[in-house]
Amino acid sequence: MLQEFKKFAMRGNVVDLAIGVIIGGAFGKIVTSLVNDMLMPLLGIVVGRIDLTSLKLVIRPAIGDVAELSILYGQFLQTAVDFLVIALSLFFVMKAMLRFRKREEEKPEMPKPPPEPSNEERLLTEIRDLLRDNVQGTTR
Repeated sequence: MLQEFKKFAMRGNVVDLAIGVIIGGAFGKIVTSLVNDMLMPLLGIVVGRIDLTSLKLVIRPAIGDVAELSILYGQFLQTAVDFLVIALSLFFVMKAMLRFRKREEEKPEMPKPPPEPSNEERLLTEIRDLLRDNVQGTTR
């Protein structure tokens, strides 16, 4: 069973998938930082110098030990912008990869030299040439 698992885990598709997940996680962190640390502060300045993540709709205020009940729509906006930036980034990456792959497929291949004729083909060609010469010699 251990050998089967090792064989499965070392197949190309599984290793490629694992690498993709790891790179995707790192890419997600980069994009999240871009959104949280750069885009959202700029968007906050545009909409009135507020921190969008702090926007909320209070349904029931905190009373004593009971916590406040609120809808955090600012946090939702930030997550939605995060998703849109990730989706847009992946769209452009995939578009570039497909364009590159298409160029690779369109490259003309070097023409292969014709294969050497077999012995049978050589003999048949000689016979054909002899017959043609014979026929041309008799018709003249």
